[in-house]
Amino acid sequence: MKICKSYVNNEKNIVLVLLIFKTEISLSRQCQINSIFTKKNMEFDREKVLQLCNEWCNNTLMETLEIAYIDAGEGFLTAKMPVNSRVHQPMGLLHGGATVALAESVGSAASLMFINPEKQEVRGIEISANHLKSKREGTVFCTAKIIHQGRSIHLWEIRITDENEKLISLCKLTNMILPRR
Repeated sequence: MKICKSYVNNEKNIVLVLLIFKTEISLSRQCQINSIFTKKNMEFDREKVLQLCNEWCNNTLMETLEIAYIDAGEGFLTAKMPVNSRVHQPMGLLHGGATVALAESVGSAASLMFINPEKQEVRGIEISANHLKSKREGTVFCTAKIIHQGRSIHLWEIRITDENEKLISLCKLTNMILPRR
């Protein structure tokens, strides 16, 4: 049995592990996750974070909506979602519920970058959305940026834009950080 340890970069306040909507993981998966950072080199490994985010979308709402994580960094996470009949409302426009699902998915995943999933869990407790522009086809891009990172509350500003960087929706998500049960 191989033992893996999580290391925390206190300067950047980034936890080395990322779990997306999972309540339990195997030791081998924990070792893979912990390899995002090493004790010697506390650099953020963008490619590993994105790979794990995308792997954990399998068999979830994110897979149904075809959400793909495309960028990550200190304090932000970005994903994209195609706009097609799967996410339309009856008038042939991007459904507000699909937009909010995208926003909450990205904001919740982003909070996981700041906690220790062995000891804590993320729960979305409030989301608000202002839909500013309609969209019929193409792709939307969703970026969650941290506004407030407390021990028990994370507040995210989430901007959903189109291919031309025009603002489609502006959302605010509050996540509660709870002790793991």
